[in-house]
Amino acid sequence: MNPQRLAIFTNIIQAGTISAAAHKLGCGKSVVSRQLAQLENDLGARLIQRSTRQLALTEVGQLVLEEARQIERSLDKIAHLADSYQQQVRGLLRVSCSLAGRRVLVPLLAEFTALYPQVKVALQLDDAMVDLIAQQVDVAIRTSALVDSTLVARKLAESANVVCAAPSYLARCGTPCTPQELQQHACLLYAVGARVYDEWNFGEAGIFRVDGPLQMNDGGALVTAAAGGAGIIKVPLAIVADELASGQLVRILEDVVLPPGPATYAVYPAREFLPLKTAAFVEFLRERMGQNR
Repeated sequence: MNPQRLAIFTNIIQAGTISAAAHKLGCGKSVVSRQLAQLENDLGARLIQRSTRQLALTEVGQLVLEEARQIERSLDKIAHLADSYQQQVRGLLRVSCSLAGRRVLVPLLAEFTALYPQVKVALQLDDAMVDLIAQQVDVAIRTSALVDSTLVARKLAESANVVCAAPSYLARCGTPCTPQELQQHACLLYAVGARVYDEWNFGEAGIFRVDGPLQMNDGGALVTAAAGGAGIIKVPLAIVADELASGQLVRILEDVVLPPGPATYAVYPAREFLPLKTAAFVEFLRERMGQNR
């Protein structure tokens, strides 16, 4: 059944005549008459008794009118809900982030939800590439290149790399003064599956293969292990900022210019009408993570 015909039917009753309804709707009288006749044909029942002077609802017509008005109220409510969500930052926001990225993101979530109390954030932590559409994710925080043309990527921050270790480790094993000396130290390595990231790039100084007692698929866990004195790590500055500030970790090889790490992006499905909650979250992250431009 065509809802437009129901709307025309209710307009006829409200206007009192087919001519008045046609004038209100901005179309020809014949169009309104034809749509009414088609509705009656669809239902297999006469809805209006016509005369030259007035229209009268049949019994069935009265029942259909009541339901049609209910449909109109529901459609108005749906339109109001959509408009409300576009005018207010509210609703459930599904966010995906890497395990290491949580060290930066999670403290910001408390600030965001305090700023927008009508938003609930559901955070999914996973180093695997997430299918945003299939898993209904609103925003993913990623450091990988964007290869899906159905997605939009907004840069949040550049990433500086640092090499650091706990004072207890350096007191026990000594402080390396050159990248070459790392090959005689316990280096803590990031690994995903069979892939071990054991080649550390020091730019003009070269690329050096390192080794150590621990391999982990969680950058945050590597930071915890390093802070406990297990060895040396090379990680983005953002995820060790607190440990460096507290003295749990100290920077080493500061004279060596390290290539920057991959930039951090907010990735979300390309949409004509981006939900206000998503737009607000992305702009919030851009401001807080230093890429507000």
